[in-house]
Amino acid sequence: MDEKQTLLTFPCDFPIKVMGFADSGFEANALVIVREFAPDFQAESMHTNASREGKYIAVTFTLTATSQEQLDAIYCKLTACDDILMAL
Repeated sequence: MDEKQTLLTFPCDFPIKVMGFADSGFEANALVIVREFAPDFQAESMHTNASREGKYIAVTFTLTATSQEQLDAIYCKLTACDDILMAL
């Protein structure tokens, strides 16, 4: 597959899951990053789940992705954020 090819057809609904410590407040930082690249993202499309013992939180942002470049930019910025442990 060529570098510029993707298996996705845009626009499409795309879930991005980020994880961090429950007490770090990383959700707000992640939301700012997502909205930087998807300004029309609605907070109602954000779902949060705490780990069994409450140490970690996973937040899923389901956004309307418009291009592979947009998704790449979001992932790059999310993974560069110190508060975010993982982005999937």
